[in-house]
Amino acid sequence: MKKIHYYIVCAICAICGFTSCSDFLEIKPQNEIILEDFWNEKADVEAIIAGCYSGMQSEAVIKRMMVWGEFRSDNIGPGSNVQSDGNLEKILKENIDAKNSYTNWSGFYSVINRCNTVIKYAPAVAADDPAYTESELQANIAEVVTLRSLCYFYLIRAFRDVPFSREAFIDDSQTMDLPATKFDDVLDSLIYDLEGVKNNAVKRYPVTKEMYQTGRVTQDVIYALLCELYLWKKDYQNCINYADLVIASKKAIYEENRQKRTTSSRDDEYLDRFNGFPLVSNSSSSNYYGDAYTVLFGRDRNYTDEANQEIIFQLVFDDDPEGSGMIANAAVNSFYGNSQSTTGLVAPSDYIYSQIEATGNDRKVYADKNKMYDARIYTNCLYRGGSSGSSDKAIRKYAASSIDISGITGTLEASYSIYRQNQNGSNWIIYRLTDIMLLKAEALTQMMREEGEETSDYNKSLLDRAFTIVNAVNKRSLCQSQLADTLLRSAYNTKGDMENLVLQERQRELMFEGKRWFDLVRLSQRNGNTRDLAAAALQKATTGAGLISNHLAKMDAIYWPYNLDEMKVNLNLVQNPAFGSGEDESYQKTTKK
Repeated sequence: MKKIHYYIVCAICAICGFTSCSDFLEIKPQNEIILEDFWNEKADVEAIIAGCYSGMQSEAVIKRMMVWGEFRSDNIGPGSNVQSDGNLEKILKENIDAKNSYTNWSGFYSVINRCNTVIKYAPAVAADDPAYTESELQANIAEVVTLRSLCYFYLIRAFRDVPFSREAFIDDSQTMDLPATKFDDVLDSLIYDLEGVKNNAVKRYPVTKEMYQTGRVTQDVIYALLCELYLWKKDYQNCINYADLVIASKKAIYEENRQKRTTSSRDDEYLDRFNGFPLVSNSSSSNYYGDAYTVLFGRDRNYTDEANQEIIFQLVFDDDPEGSGMIANAAVNSFYGNSQSTTGLVAPSDYIYSQIEATGNDRKVYADKNKMYDARIYTNCLYRGGSSGSSDKAIRKYAASSIDISGITGTLEASYSIYRQNQNGSNWIIYRLTDIMLLKAEALTQMMREEGEETSDYNKSLLDRAFTIVNAVNKRSLCQSQLADTLLRSAYNTKGDMENLVLQERQRELMFEGKRWFDLVRLSQRNGNTRDLAAAALQKATTGAGLISNHLAKMDAIYWPYNLDEMKVNLNLVQNPAFGSGEDESYQKTTKK
């Protein structure tokens, strides 16, 4: 890690919008601030926790959440003016070297260090400030442990082995050039830390703090993170256990919302359409669809209660940054586009976009028999349907404040309200319910035994449970007033069949949400080879397919190289061997023998 100078500035508090900030700060040397002027009362702790969130909202972090988790996958291709960002253009061509700016991880380590600083100093504040109770202290520690764990989880999924420390680095006298800790050891440490604090976290914030419910860490966030960590660890029963805790919590929120409603139409959909899962309805009537998008990704505050049924954790932004004092989502504005630039720096890959019109055996992503009724064709991409057919190739998830899909003429047609330039207010969702449901479905398929007469009933039960989950997610997306299942249980009778179905449904449901590449990396780790990942990456290749295929045949190559500047200041780091010394212009020199 580079040397970190951790300055506490008032802007941290103002930007994130969670905590107001008084004039307690003047810029001074850090040690002087910490030991003499700061860490005296509860408000000081809250200010730094707010800084942890604002650090995660920064472009240095959120852009890498998007790039590391999505942009090397088959979902993403070049958009408008991508050549203006040469580092991004190289990534889309799978031509990555250690000089690429997107390999810089300093934003994540900055958040990690802020979290470690809270853990170090908050107990002394609680001892001195009677207004800061022990339960509040433990809840705050649970909160920052979770944010720290989330940052490390992004890092190990991207780089595999990374420097790991629970120590707060507060001055230059400390040794910071740590060697990388192995992936499995970091994973075990994150699970250990979260298991230790899960019972201390806030279960639900007061109803008066609407933004906190999904914008700050709760017990559900810890459960969701543990669910995924255990899946990567291949501890499938614990993955399922934590998924069930999240699902049960969201069902309780649904029941509370049901008591508030005066009509039962959405309740009927919950019971009849979604196999008992508390998913948000996709339709507002028999002819209009897209409600689920507006509730989950839009900016209509009237839907906050319903959004809480599905959203578990998100980074909060605002479409009026000057008026609210919060920040807009600049990463989405740049990468996915806005009303002034219909297509951002990236777009749906040619492969993904071709799937909208694909038929027969060419149809791989939207593979159901009524695929044109899948709302995600319209909410993921800019596809208008109806008489206008295809439009500009652009990503609309997160770039649109609302999407309306009309079926009043008998054919579906979509209209979009796009955020204006520099005014994207879309919250970036880290976890939502369908993500956790599908992680559970994946775990269920991995618990299957080898097929045989003595185990067939056991396997069938697991297949049934996994299919019920996938089918619920799939049915929610359909733009039909009278739903008939588009997925048939009889078509998925083996572990391989169901595993592929879950992966395909995750791609459809979570497209452009920073999940796809990590899903493929997890699959490669589990299988011990890169066959499926490489095949997916090659779907979008237009040139250099042979070179890319050769490179991605190596397990090392599915991770990122350490940034060259980091290598220069931390001599204990050993470069990813798939990228040679790291000084090459690309991986090409390492693939030629």
